[in-house]
Amino acid sequence: MEIKDISSKGKELFKSEEQEKSWNTSGGLGDLGKDKIESLKQEVSEIEAQIEGRERLSQAVFNEGDKIKMEINNFLREITVPGLDAARDKITLKQKQIEIAELQLKEKINCWQDVAKLKEELRASKKELTERQSRLEMLGKILEE
Repeated sequence: MEIKDISSKGKELFKSEEQEKSWNTSGGLGDLGKDKIESLKQEVSEIEAQIEGRERLSQAVFNEGDKIKMEINNFLREITVPGLDAARDKITLKQKQIEIAELQLKEKINCWQDVAKLKEELRASKKELTERQSRLEMLGKILEE
C-alpha cells in the first residue's frame, strides 16, 4: 500500500470561475428598486381609477333614482280619478318613492365607506412609494460617492 501526499501545497482549494468574476454594480443596483417603484406607481393609479369609478357608479345610481322618483311624481299628478283604488295606488307609489330615497341614502353611505377604504389604501401605497423613491435616491447618492 502506497501513501501519497494529498496536501494542497501551493494550490488553491476552492477556486472557481465565479470567484474570478468581479461584481458589476454599474446600473444593477439602481435598477433593483425601480421595478417595485413602477409597480407601486401602477397600484396608485389603479386605486385612483377605482375611486373615480366608484364615485361615478354612485352618481349613476343617484341619477337613476331621481329619474324614477320624478316619473312617479309626474304620474301621481296625472291621476285625477277620485276613489279608494286611486288612493291606494297613490299610497303605493309614495311608498316606492320612499324606498328609492332609502336606497339612495344607503348607496351614499356605501359609496362613502368604499371610497374611504380605497383612500386609505391609496395613502399607504403613496407612502410606500415615496419611501422607496427616497431610499433609491439615497442609494444612488451613496453609489456616486
